Amino acid sequence: MIARAAQGRALHDGARLFATPASWPELARSEFLVAPSRIGGRGRIATVVLHAGPVVISRPRHGGDRTDPPQLTLNMVEAREINGPAGAQPLLWRLLTTLNVTSAADAQEIVRLYRLRWRIEEIFRALNRDGMRLEETQMEEAGRLFKLALVGLAAATRTLQLVDARDGGPRPATDVIDADLLPAAEAIAATLDGKTVRQQNPHPPHSLAWLGWIIARLGGWNCYYKPPGPKTMRAGWAQFAAMVTAVVLATVINVNPVGPLGRGMAASACQPDSANISAWMARSPAARCAAVATAGEYHLGRYK
Repeated sequence: MIARAAQGRALHDGARLFATPASWPELARSEFLVAPSRIGGRGRIATVVLHAGPVVISRPRHGGDRTDPPQLTLNMVEAREINGPAGAQPLLWRLLTTLNVTSAADAQEIVRLYRLRWRIEEIFRALNRDGMRLEETQMEEAGRLFKLALVGLAAATRTLQLVDARDGGPRPATDVIDADLLPAAEAIAATLDGKTVRQQNPHPPHSLAWLGWIIARLGGWNCYYKPPGPKTMRAGWAQFAAMVTAVVLATVINVNPVGPLGRGMAASACQPDSANISAWMARSPAARCAAVATAGEYHLGRYK
């Protein structure tokens, strides 16, 4: 268990919880990335001093459950920022844990684990109001809810992978999509470059950052102002998935009397190039759905 202490509780020897670390020796100085104050924001690097030691917390005199033990022995790690930037709230974490803390490495591990809470919060937001809106489901049976949550977790993870990659990095696009879909992504990308330098995809082709830029543009990002967050990436992914589905259907079905993207389309319309992608984007959502349905029906009929 790791929990951040909210109150300077009384200890068994009469001391107070928050004042105790001042008497402990410094274990280490470490640098940590401080989570941003909002989803999609930028964090900062903080230099913190680590202190750690055991504490014995007394049961509250008033308001506590009388069946609780009179004392609770835990370990405490204090991470206190030094030399922080002017105007920023200094980092100060007082972490209570049931894990053993006997060295600087142990204290650093406790801080590392606690820092994961921001990633967990991002996942929850991507599952709920910033993504799948899982909390609005009308399912009530536990087994089905677990399955839905598992599917949602995969989608939320993909969204955060795209958000994380927006500033560049070494990860390949195939961490998120199959290699067979890269030609379709290239064709889509060619339709999204704008007239200004900032509206050109700056990332290496086939990198995850390159794909994230494509997804963000499809989600409505104009390459200016604030960077794309989970909502933009989620909306862009929905658009990307629809477009890629059409391209894949066209490529698989190829030449046929009833064209894969609509009646009367030539074989050249089956190839994933920028001109065909632009034509596809010019259609209304209803027309796209009808075209995909037509292609699917033909494909099924062909292979009965």
